[in-house]
Amino acid sequence: MQTLTVELGDRSYPIYIGQDLLGQAALLQQHIRAKQVLVVSNETVAPLYLPTLLQNLSGYTVETVILPDGEQYKNLQWLNSIFDRLLASKFSRNATLIALGGGVVGDMGGFAAACYQRGIVFIQIPTTLLAQVDSSVGGKTGVNHALGKNMIGAFYQPQCVIADAAVLDTLDDRQLAAGLAEVIKYGLIADAGFFAWLEANMAALLARNKAALAYAIEQSCRNKARIVAEDETETGLRATLNLGHTFGHAIETGMGYGEYLHGEAVAIGICQAADLSSRLGWLSQQEVSRIIALLKQAGLPVTPPADLKARQFIELMSVDKKNVDGDIRLILLRGIGDATLPTAVERALLTETLEQYGRE
Repeated sequence: MQTLTVELGDRSYPIYIGQDLLGQAALLQQHIRAKQVLVVSNETVAPLYLPTLLQNLSGYTVETVILPDGEQYKNLQWLNSIFDRLLASKFSRNATLIALGGGVVGDMGGFAAACYQRGIVFIQIPTTLLAQVDSSVGGKTGVNHALGKNMIGAFYQPQCVIADAAVLDTLDDRQLAAGLAEVIKYGLIADAGFFAWLEANMAALLARNKAALAYAIEQSCRNKARIVAEDETETGLRATLNLGHTFGHAIETGMGYGEYLHGEAVAIGICQAADLSSRLGWLSQQEVSRIIALLKQAGLPVTPPADLKARQFIELMSVDKKNVDGDIRLILLRGIGDATLPTAVERALLTETLEQYGRE
């Protein structure tokens, strides 16, 4: 087992990465403060891994909330079902909420934990690659709104993250690829050496080689932990983690939540950000080609949906947390491994990318 730490002073917490961690009761129990535990999971994950988790919680007062599976359910209505269970079970502010699932479960469970009695203990047990390398680390929690993704939420750090690589054995190929989009992002924003490693080892990752997956998870979490420790609430450096996300969120919102997986939309957004960076003269065409080739090799889409026009893109991108005074601000690239802070670009250049990239 590898243990990394997100350094946030008295709110620092460990990320445990390894094989078969879900069955280690002592690892989990050291982070539970009292007897009341609520486990939030979904209909896909619960049949696979909830029984093992419940065995580790023998002697605790345990309730469960099983959510439907999908981004389209990441909303206030289903969030309220978590509050319903907490209140009906008379859970106190010493209770612990465990999120067992992918990014949707983690985001919703974390937001519920942040809000219930103004904050209860929260533990992340991510079960998708995307959640293990990205959404479970850093304390971003929240839900979607019909007009914008992740626009309702809070920063709320977990007590720990338990990333059991063994659970990825049951992850389908599409979800694995979606997670690889976020892994590739880390190489692009701050780690050119890691990006080159991914180019050389993508076949091993797709074949689910355990050593390759362990290294990719560790390096991704190490990069994110460093960035979060420096900028917890995204006032500067942490914004670079949103490479491709402003474009990607527009795709998710515009096409309907669940039509594209988050990682798929981000992959397309990364390509659009690379194209725009090239139009600004910051990124060479060879670098753009390397980025697109690696995303394609990972099995990810690289062109935007044909029926989402430039005007719609811009309207949807105008609802984004990085925007200031009506300016759409984007994370772009000055090179592989070198991301910019949020940058306002000429609307004409942005429109060129939206009208031309992937539509020739």
